[in-house]
Amino acid sequence: MVWDPDIYAFHIFGYGVRWYGLWWVIGLMIAYLVVQRLYKRQGLGDEKFDSLFIYAFVGIILGARLGHCLLYDPAYFLTHPLEIFLPAVKVDGHWQFTGFTGLASHGGTLGLMIALWLYVRKTKVNLMRVLDNIAIATPIAAACIRMGNFWNSEIVGKPTTSALGVIFVQNHENFARYPGQLFEAAFYFILFPIGLLLYRQYKDKIATGWFFGWVLTCIFSFRFFIEFLKEVQEPWERTMVSYIGINQGQLLSLPFIILGVYCWTGGKRCRRLGEKPQSTQKA
Repeated sequence: MVWDPDIYAFHIFGYGVRWYGLWWVIGLMIAYLVVQRLYKRQGLGDEKFDSLFIYAFVGIILGARLGHCLLYDPAYFLTHPLEIFLPAVKVDGHWQFTGFTGLASHGGTLGLMIALWLYVRKTKVNLMRVLDNIAIATPIAAACIRMGNFWNSEIVGKPTTSALGVIFVQNHENFARYPGQLFEAAFYFILFPIGLLLYRQYKDKIATGWFFGWVLTCIFSFRFFIEFLKEVQEPWERTMVSYIGINQGQLLSLPFIILGVYCWTGGKRCRRLGEKPQSTQKA
């Protein structure tokens, strides 16, 4: 497959709307509607849901941006701190709008967790209930983000001669690579309806951390193994791989896998923070 798409979905008053940003909006909007419906079914007020979206959105974007800047390219961004927070870069003394060109899923996940902790402190909604509800909607947002990466021809796979290969023309290449973004997107698209079915089957597990643990374990375990087919994102990671056999994305996935398994299997801390069984009957 030869992949050379227009990065712009459409233009409005001369301003181009990129497919990457559009996929982000689609993913977040679907996740928004899913969590909103879950909140209503569980008898939680609209005012609590509205503030949840604000906390989650800010936490994801800020965490993802900081994660990329500080975990993948700290040398550059610590000397260009304004570019961490501005969707622009300075070229020949002039600022050029580029959008945020680097977002890391690990940072976004951590940022979301911190934001939800702040949200819980303010609203007094049970933390495990919030985490479980967000987790059910997370795969669809993750799938759409990976589709955006595919349109941007970024986070590509390693070279391959198989029929699954894609030639990313925009990267000035004439050889095929594994479409790692599509592999991840397909897995997350499948994970999303499975989560909805599990919710219908196991409503009593809401507010225990079970769904949160299940999603963390599935997403980051898949992320760990799919990285073996993906190209490293930064050149310095090649040295890391030669020394320890895994790249930065895989290393950062390990703590999330451990946390996921802990919550999925009903860790003691989750039981203490979760609600009592009788309080989940509204779910």
